[in-house]
Amino acid sequence: MADRLTQLQDTINLQADNFCNSIGILQQYAPPSRFSGSQTPQQTQQEDYAQLFSTLISRCAKDIDTLIESLPNEDCGQELQVQSLKRLEVENQEAAERLEEVVKSGEALLEKIQAALSDIAQAQLDMDH
Repeated sequence: MADRLTQLQDTINLQADNFCNSIGILQQYAPPSRFSGSQTPQQTQQEDYAQLFSTLISRCAKDIDTLIESLPNEDCGQELQVQSLKRLEVENQEAAERLEEVVKSGEALLEKIQAALSDIAQAQLDMDH
């Protein structure tokens, strides 16, 4: 749960950055006044920034909603949390066993390769003499 809370806090901070940056861009590129029908490159650039920041803000808001929904409810009792931890412990143990098997297999393969290289080197030495 602490991971999710940290993710939520980081996402909220990101959203605050998005709001601050969008306001800064608006202040930087806001035209002092509009003249009749003329569109400057600055206005086009401002529209691009408006689209960019609206996309960033909406995505971040969706991420925040998703993270909030993934947090455990108050209804979740300690028993449910214990079951979840036991399940994770079993999965972790299985992954550790698979990793040990892969390491053993890799070590055996390494020994075979080293033996083959040693045989090749010895054969080359024998041919040179």
